Amino acid sequence: MKTFKMVCLDIDGTLLNSRHEITEHTKQVIRKVVNEKQIPIILVSARMPKGILFLQKELNIVQPIICYSGALIWNHGDQPLNITIPVSKVKMLYTIVKRLGIHISLYKDDEWFIEEFDEWVKQESEITKITPNITDFRNLFSIWEQNNTGANKILCMADFERIQKLEEKLKEYLSSHLNIYPSKSTYLEIMPNHATKTSGIDFLCKEFGIQRSEIIAIGDNYNDINMIEFAGLGIAMGNAPIQVKEIADDITLSNDQDGVAEALKKYILS
Repeated sequence: MKTFKMVCLDIDGTLLNSRHEITEHTKQVIRKVVNEKQIPIILVSARMPKGILFLQKELNIVQPIICYSGALIWNHGDQPLNITIPVSKVKMLYTIVKRLGIHISLYKDDEWFIEEFDEWVKQESEITKITPNITDFRNLFSIWEQNNTGANKILCMADFERIQKLEEKLKEYLSSHLNIYPSKSTYLEIMPNHATKTSGIDFLCKEFGIQRSEIIAIGDNYNDINMIEFAGLGIAMGNAPIQVKEIADDITLSNDQDGVAEALKKYILS
């Protein structure tokens, strides 16, 4: 059997079940991979560091994490890779979003900024177990301008129809500058143009001296396609859309059937 030296796991819809939990069985299998096979497990997500680190602690693993879909690598507080959206583009996007009456959240390093606490924030806070900072965005933009920086990620939340309309408008005006995709029907995620999960994984490959052929990548959604295609073995979850399954090398069980554990047992522990 082929030897693999790194496993890259998406979080939501992959590592976590539909109750946003890691099952005990999956935890046990991951610990075996890390402790017995000495293979690093890298968590790869659109989440911020705070939204990933507590899951690392649950799994009892210590490795760099890929945040904001590749815009930030967080390694024990260090940031060997940190890509931001220029504040000029953030301001343009903010104007469009506010005209459509859609919620907007801004993420920078390990902070989540909002203008007001609404139902969308409540929902996201309950999922991620993170409390955001209520901030005057215009002041925040001024600080970012002074520091020549911007956001690692922008999250827009609204009903399906408004998210669709926003996606169309942003792709018309800003698609050459930003990476824009829906992470679910009511969420639109915006990242720096050159940041992808694959770019983050490729960075760590060079750091660890690992070939892409030696990587297993497991994911469930459209923003996982590039890392599934990049890896030596790309695996789609059973709950993934058909387009994700079609490009994968294999399909495991769903996130509610310990699909990650089954894939790791099949390709590493068997």
